Amino acid sequence: MTTPENASVAGCPDCAEQVVTNAPNDVVAFYRCHHAVTGHDVAWERSPDTADVPATAELTDTTDRLATDTGGAPLCAVSAAMSRRGWTVGETLSAVHDHRLAGELWEPRDDHVGVV
Repeated sequence: MTTPENASVAGCPDCAEQVVTNAPNDVVAFYRCHHAVTGHDVAWERSPDTADVPATAELTDTTDRLATDTGGAPLCAVSAAMSRRGWTVGETLSAVHDHRLAGELWEPRDDHVGVV
């Protein structure tokens, strides 16, 4: 089976489970389910384009650059951008959680975050 050229792809390096989707936030849902069942993390293999975010950008700067006027930045885009720094989906979501608890990020709607 061939993967569509514009599809987002993420997989588990521990058990070779993989998701191929045209809806990148499905990667976040896949991570949550896969991690709950196996305890494994997930890494992007082909992510949405985040070229406008420098690979050296910190989490809050990345979130701010990807945010829209109508509801923050999709978690999939934030995790895809952070994957350029070597972060997995789980590491990104954990950091987002920590920044939310610290009052630096907020969740304007499901699976989207914004800078406070």
